[in-house]
Order: sequence, then C-alpha cells, then structure tokens
Amino acid sequence: MPRTPEPVRGGRRVPFAQFIVKVHGRCNLACRYCYLYAGPDRTWRTRPAAASPEVLDRTADRIAEHARTHGLRETALVLHGGEPLLVGAARLGAFADAVRDRAGPSRTVHATVQTNGTLLTERAVATLARHSVRIGISLDGGLPAHNALRTDHAGRPSFAAAARGARLLAEHRPEAYAGLLTVVDPRTDPVELYESLLELRPPALDLLLPHGNWSSPPPGLPAAGAGDADPPPGRPGRGDPVRGNPGHGDPGRATPYGDWLAAVFDRWWGAGRRETRVRLFEECLALLLGLPGATESLGLDPVNAVVVETDGAIEQVDSLKSAYDTAAATGLDVRNHSFDDALRHPGVAARQSGAAALAAACRACPLLTVCGGGHYAHRYRAGHGFTQRSVYCADLERLIRHVAARLTEAAASAPATRAAPGALR
Repeated sequence: MPRTPEPVRGGRRVPFAQFIVKVHGRCNLACRYCYLYAGPDRTWRTRPAAASPEVLDRTADRIAEHARTHGLRETALVLHGGEPLLVGAARLGAFADAVRDRAGPSRTVHATVQTNGTLLTERAVATLARHSVRIGISLDGGLPAHNALRTDHAGRPSFAAAARGARLLAEHRPEAYAGLLTVVDPRTDPVELYESLLELRPPALDLLLPHGNWSSPPPGLPAAGAGDADPPPGRPGRGDPVRGNPGHGDPGRATPYGDWLAAVFDRWWGAGRRETRVRLFEECLALLLGLPGATESLGLDPVNAVVVETDGAIEQVDSLKSAYDTAAATGLDVRNHSFDDALRHPGVAARQSGAAALAAACRACPLLTVCGGGHYAHRYRAGHGFTQRSVYCADLERLIRHVAARLTEAAASAPATRAAPGALR
C-alpha cells in the first residue's frame, strides 16, 4: 500500500492516494453493532444498492485524473460496501482493471476488496486473484463465540462461512490474502482472541477501536461529564513517553481498551518470531522511533483517503458517520467534481492540518507525535465538534507508554544489530 506523502507546505493539500469505492451499498449481514447501518447516519437509505456502470466509469476517470495531476506513482483502490462481493467477483475485477487502464502503465494501483468473507468461494477467489485484487476479511475473532453479533438478516450466525473463506485464502491463494480486520472488544480474553485469529493464518491483522465518541461512548467507557472532553491546556504537564512521566490522560480513569491491546502486544512482541503483522503495533513502534506513520489511528500524518458512494457522491471516510447524520458528506460527486475539489473541502482541510486541528490539551501532550490526537471520529462531541481529545485518550496513553517501555527494555538488553521480531517493516 502506498505510504502517506509528506505534507506540502505553502497552502497546497496532500493529494489522495487511497480511493475507497462503494461498489455495493447494502450488506448480507446485519451485525448488531454496525455503525454504518445501525448508527446515526441515514444517507445509505436513499442511495442505490449498487454503483452503476456509469458511476464506476466516471470514478475510474477521476482517479486517473488525480494521479496524473499530482504525479502519483502508486495509489490504493479499496473495493468496499456494504458487502462488495454482492456485485460479483468478475465485476470487481473488471473495475480494478479499468482503474489500472486509465491510470496507465507508469502507475501502480494496489487493489483490495474488504469483505465479511461469507461469499468467498474458490471461483470468486480465483477471479479476484486473476485481476490482482487482494482480499481482506472482517471478523470479530477466530471462534464462533467471538462473532455472536455478526448474524445475517434472519439472525443466523455468519462465522462458519467467514472462517471457510479465510481458510480458503490461507490454504489455496495466500498471495491474495491481505489479512484480517478485527474490532477490539475488551470483554473478550485478549490473548485467546489473538491466538484464535492466528489459526486463520492472516499475513496481517488490523486491530481497530470501536467507533465511539464523547456523546456516544464505546462499550465499557463512561459517558462524558462536563469538561471531560477537553481539559485545560497543560494539565498535568509535559512528560516523557519512554520514562513514563504523566501526559494529560485522566489519572485513575479505566483503560479497558488500552489494557486489552497491551496484553495482545506482549503476546505478539514476545512470540520469538513474526507470526503476523499487526499494523497498530508496527505503527506505534515506528512513530516512537521517529519514523513516519500511515494509519488514521495514530500519528499526525494528513488523511489521504476519500470515498466514492454508490450514487457517485464524493465523501470523507465512513468512520465520520458514527458521529452524526451526513457527517461525511461534502456535496460533491464524480460527475461534476474532481478529487481536487474534495481536497479543498473544509472537512478534508481540517484532517490535513496536523496538530493545528487538535485540542489545546493534545498540542501540549508529550505523546502528541505518536498519538496524534487519536482517530478523528473518536474526538467528536455534540455541540463542540471534533476539536476534543479522543474518547480513547487514556487508553491510547496506556498502550503507547506500554509499547515504549517494551521498546526501551529491548534496546537495553539486546545488541544494537538485533531487531525485535515483528517490530518494524
């Protein structure tokens, strides 16, 4: 996947390098916690179920136009939904080919489909592999009990079909297996869940925090009280992420997500070999070492992703839909607007402003360059917008300090030439 380019100074925005295209806007599952279909945003209800050939054709043109305008040599194309495989693997492959054809031979388009895995068959996997489309699967864990809330519209469990798809990839098409995406649930045993996912042999694992915010907190975190979202600047003062001096996380606040992630990190870090890549951990280590990061959840790199909906609307990333209805809307569409028009949208500009877009408490925090204020959607508070700390502030501090401590221990005990397994690219 292409890394986020360095910010361009002098007023120009960072071009988009990741294009998330909603080829199908409905899903064959009805996960009970889904922020997209069970959250505050309702825009999906009035959109066509699937993107038309005309919308996909225009989107391919717009992606190629943006790549040419900004001299991009690599772009990422994410085929998304809903459940994208509802349109069929052949149509997904044909669209990926169209984007590559329009982009031209001098540009590389990394195509991935993000699926719940239930519709994967040998034929579908072979078709996607033939079109060089890699496959990522969303799962809550590697055991049926972990996926109790991932049911179809009749209430039937989906795990057996999803696990079958993951094993099909691992055993027969490992080159097409992009990895697994799992949302953290602190009610589960962290090591058990991590090891259950390893049984599905993913080459990479994304561990995501549930999309919650100060007005709609995630499970296990209390609702915000007055003043909780943005404490006074400088409280309690500057610190050191390695030596463990305090930052601005709330002393005594429960950190169920940070504790869960720290336990998985120790299992991953101490394995003695790289069993799989865990992007959140690798990015945290990289940022602690002063290297660039490339994730929405950590660091200060500007956002470089944009969404095209099934009706051709150009939107900001879906996670914003967890905040309020129409939060991701821009008023733009691929028929009448370029992606450069989207770069000038105030919402995109805010997400490319780095520390300037953060709360004062975040700008004063010693963990700023690693945490980056956390995921943008997790900062929202009704009536106050996104200029708040992350609702996961204390959890992120718990994880970052834990990783920093392990990194310091490794540096102190290991020869300089020896790298910790799985730590860096």
